[in-house]
Amino acid sequence: MSQCCVSGFKWNGEPEGKVTKLGKNDVYVTGTNNEVAILMVHDVYGWTLPNARLLADHYAKEADATVFLPDFFGGEIVTPKMMEDPKKREAFDLMAFIGRNNKEKRFPEISEFAKALKTEHGFKKLGAIGFCYGGWAVFQLGAKGKNLVDCISTAHPSLLKKEEIDAIGVPVQIMAPEHDQQFTPELKAHANSVIPSLNVEYDYQYFPGLTHGFSIRCDPSDPKQKNGMERAKNAAVAWFAQILHLH
Repeated sequence: MSQCCVSGFKWNGEPEGKVTKLGKNDVYVTGTNNEVAILMVHDVYGWTLPNARLLADHYAKEADATVFLPDFFGGEIVTPKMMEDPKKREAFDLMAFIGRNNKEKRFPEISEFAKALKTEHGFKKLGAIGFCYGGWAVFQLGAKGKNLVDCISTAHPSLLKKEEIDAIGVPVQIMAPEHDQQFTPELKAHANSVIPSLNVEYDYQYFPGLTHGFSIRCDPSDPKQKNGMERAKNAAVAWFAQILHLH
């Protein structure tokens, strides 16, 4: 993962949901729908990022769902303020952080949380969306035969492998910026070649001129970035509304 994963701007507004605990995980919850849920798998900034919580509020209201944004980093928090300090930014070892939160360690926890939303909490429909670090996780949640989620969405996924793309078994949405060191042109081409052959609904949204992180960590004072952020939010809302409510 690159340092573009640890840059971004804080949005305005105050999150409207609540912080609680489900199983072993602290979680931000927003929304009131008892049948339809969305699981957000966060980026490197984790579950406390105000942007992520504000976006969860949008999904809850506009896609008519209860949205869950859990802590999948075991209480370790990376904040935008840390990254604004050049010394702290330089001292932050991103690869060591990712090593502590690798796929083998974190996916069982993510999988169990998703499973519990249906089996223990009674949700009939469940979508999942992952940003950056969370991108690989939602692809694994949506793999053939796992029956964990009904659809997935991802924006600028990181750490994603071709075999994870090949294994997808549920409707999938990808929101891809033009410039992304993680979701490379090769991976974009692979997804657009393979997924249409897998007999799943596929929505590919391309964002020319934008970069990794645009959908959750853009600068809203930049009209191009703000437009991309809003378009991505609206695309995810429309996707979840279609798959979770109309199917």
